[in-house]
Amino acid sequence: MDAFFANVDWPEIARASRDTLLMLSGSMALTVAFGIPLGVLLYLSGRGRLAANPVVNAVLSLIVNILRSVPFIILLIVMLPVTVLLVGTSLGVAGAIPPLVFGAAPFYARLVETALREVDKGVVEATQAMGGSTFQIVTRALLPEAMPGILAGATVTAIALVSYTAMAGVVGAGGLGDLAIRFGYQRFQTDVMVVTVVLLLLLVQLLQMLGDRLVAAVSHR
Repeated sequence: MDAFFANVDWPEIARASRDTLLMLSGSMALTVAFGIPLGVLLYLSGRGRLAANPVVNAVLSLIVNILRSVPFIILLIVMLPVTVLLVGTSLGVAGAIPPLVFGAAPFYARLVETALREVDKGVVEATQAMGGSTFQIVTRALLPEAMPGILAGATVTAIALVSYTAMAGVVGAGGLGDLAIRFGYQRFQTDVMVVTVVLLLLLVQLLQMLGDRLVAAVSHR
């Protein structure tokens, strides 16, 4: 076994794992912070909704669709000047977070919108009948009822972000993806590639298990 892992620098693996977790946690927090309001706006401005506005909905949908359609590796490169402007660097964990958020937030917003659409209209009508404002309807009826779907969407988004963090290694973001590319691929060190892939798979599995438990905890069914 020691011979097989001869090229593996375990302290470097530990640092790369830490960087991946930092990128994931930072970008996921911002993705949720931007994605939920954006998803709510997409829902509310849709046809027949509480604050229907075809113009706003069309603009938001266009922006979301454009960002979702750009391959993440292209988005990484295109956003380099913006990333430098926002955080002062395009390298490391800090340099990876802006493109990660730009890539994931629109995706998550659509999942939030879909979860809100699945809420029983009777819940909304009952809250309206009690004199609830749009804000109260959203915060006290829509979001609580849609929470299982919102959390399930967050799980899917977090798993997608794991793959995004791996791709971010192409532009020097660090993390397990960077090790896999620099050592596993470019230097043909199979042992490094195997270790990084296994760690990423374990991370995905843990995220899925955590997400499933959270969904089960808030589900009314």
